[in-house]
Amino acid sequence: MSTATQTVTAENVIRLFPDVNTELAGSHRVPADDRDLAGYDEEQIRLMDEVCIVLDENDVPIGSASKKVCHLMTNINDGLLHRAFSVFLFDSNNRLLLQQRASEKITFPDMWTNTCCSHPLGIPGETGSELAEAVQGVRRAAQRKLDQELNIKAVEVPLDKFRFLTRIHYKAPSDGKWGEHEIDYILIIKADVDHKANPNEVQDTRYVSQDELKAMFNDDKLKFTPWFQLICNTMLFEWWENLDEGLEKYTNETQIRRM
Repeated sequence: MSTATQTVTAENVIRLFPDVNTELAGSHRVPADDRDLAGYDEEQIRLMDEVCIVLDENDVPIGSASKKVCHLMTNINDGLLHRAFSVFLFDSNNRLLLQQRASEKITFPDMWTNTCCSHPLGIPGETGSELAEAVQGVRRAAQRKLDQELNIKAVEVPLDKFRFLTRIHYKAPSDGKWGEHEIDYILIIKADVDHKANPNEVQDTRYVSQDELKAMFNDDKLKFTPWFQLICNTMLFEWWENLDEGLEKYTNETQIRRM
């Protein structure tokens, strides 16, 4: 899962990736007859039009590109990098809400993962060059996607209840065509919520204790997203132990963790 690639900067991004727009709030329409997306679910193809935030290796926005462009392994292997977030939602019993991604998903279908993982978009309110502004942008994006994927309403997950811990930079293939290369903002929130899965996004959900999650990892029949595995193998269980007391020492980390 090495993140080693050529360095992409504001100066060379257009030369390397002609499909990148140097304006953050651009339009990136995927052609209706796009061969890369032939045979996939119609709604998931539509979501490939979404505008991701293209970054340099220091998490500075240098443009925007469609979700499709950002997730093609040909571009990832050439260094194209975008911003993402991962939400870990715990209930009042300190159980973590997991989701199993829908079979319709183009990347990492059918895999178990954290509560919600997606991308802030290149739109007003979800972007940001400075860390504090970027964190607020991913909080807004997290509210949007928790509603879209799990029907969790914003009133149940207020912006100021999302605690920002750190950022991880990782790269992982999904298959031969698609993958991820992200700087991923890690958000933790503790809330008792009502949720109902959007079946086009999520095929199953489950609340788990630490021991139950460890047992899931020992089940060879289950598959997990690479970013979730990375976070579990390095940091999650330590955070979990300090969820009620001591989590402050892990919050607002300024250094990017290179995984």
